[in-house]
Amino acid sequence: MREKLLDVIPEIKEIKDQDLRKSVLDVWDEAMAHRNWTIEALLSIPFTLLKENVKITFLEHVRTVCRMCLAIDDVLTEAYGARKTPVNRDYLAAGALIADVGKLYEYEKKDGKIVKSRHGKYLRHPFTGVALGFKHNLPDEVLHIAAMHSREGDGFKRSPEAIIFHHSDFIDFDLID
Repeated sequence: MREKLLDVIPEIKEIKDQDLRKSVLDVWDEAMAHRNWTIEALLSIPFTLLKENVKITFLEHVRTVCRMCLAIDDVLTEAYGARKTPVNRDYLAAGALIADVGKLYEYEKKDGKIVKSRHGKYLRHPFTGVALGFKHNLPDEVLHIAAMHSREGDGFKRSPEAIIFHHSDFIDFDLID
């Protein structure tokens, strides 16, 4: 399963720290096992249920936002060099890749449709993603990105990595027709 996951989310390979990469994969493995999500399902479910007829899939969104985050860091590094605010790229990639994994608990397939699960009626994906990440020993800095990425983080001070992810995530979300 891990090789298939790396095939459909190659951005995981951007995480240089092997222990961190393993923890991110552990989070994905557990989240997928919860409702027996398959790779095929991840390639077809919409990334949000907050808008109608979303044509962007969950995995497309996760991958795109991760790539946007890394591209932003690249541009800032090119533009400002040593004057740039330091960003931990491993934490940025790991946070981007686990921030929405809680949707695999928040959603379920019922009568051939993806709908909000009972779990999702009580807990949004940032909470579940943090819980999974904590269970699999992700650093607080990575958990912070998942926790702060949505409206749950409003009013809290975000790290540089969380700022980059938050804006990248909302760029993708806000551009949905």
